[in-house]
Amino acid sequence: PSTDTTLTLGESGDSVAVGSGATANGFGLAMADQWRVTADITSNADPISSNLEQIDTAGQGTLGSSMTVSSGIFTFPSTGIYLVEATGAGVTVASGDNISLEIEVTTNNSSYTSVAYSAGGDGGQRNQALKTSTLIDVTDTANVKVRFKADSIASGSQFYGSSTRNDTFFTFIRLGDT
Repeated sequence: PSTDTTLTLGESGDSVAVGSGATANGFGLAMADQWRVTADITSNADPISSNLEQIDTAGQGTLGSSMTVSSGIFTFPSTGIYLVEATGAGVTVASGDNISLEIEVTTNNSSYTSVAYSAGGDGGQRNQALKTSTLIDVTDTANVKVRFKADSIASGSQFYGSSTRNDTFFTFIRLGDT
């Protein structure tokens, strides 16, 4: 028997159609999406629910089906294992102040648990760059959802928002089947 495990379909650059009900795992990612906060967050937000938009600046793009958001709660387009990241740029102004970002998940469309956390600060007029991430197992799109929390924001401190670039933003990448 041959030990060659290569399967050749067509020629370089050809497309491969996957039949209905079949999956294309191993052929690359099927979904990548980003959402950003378009205005500065100047006070605690649990969840971050306003001034959210899907990225749309020239040169930016998404892949596959998009996330949807309602009142700060993000719904996944299909089941699977997702990489979820929260990234925030901001500033702390008070001595001893910090700002934090959290990713919270529900598996019953009701109660949320913090699954990822990042904080930065410790006073003075200091710029902050925060990032936190987790893997979410979306077994049911009606019940497994995520939201993001901005916390510990003292007067004058903030997370930056922008409608033309990613200052504070969220990334969703479907890695494969659950």
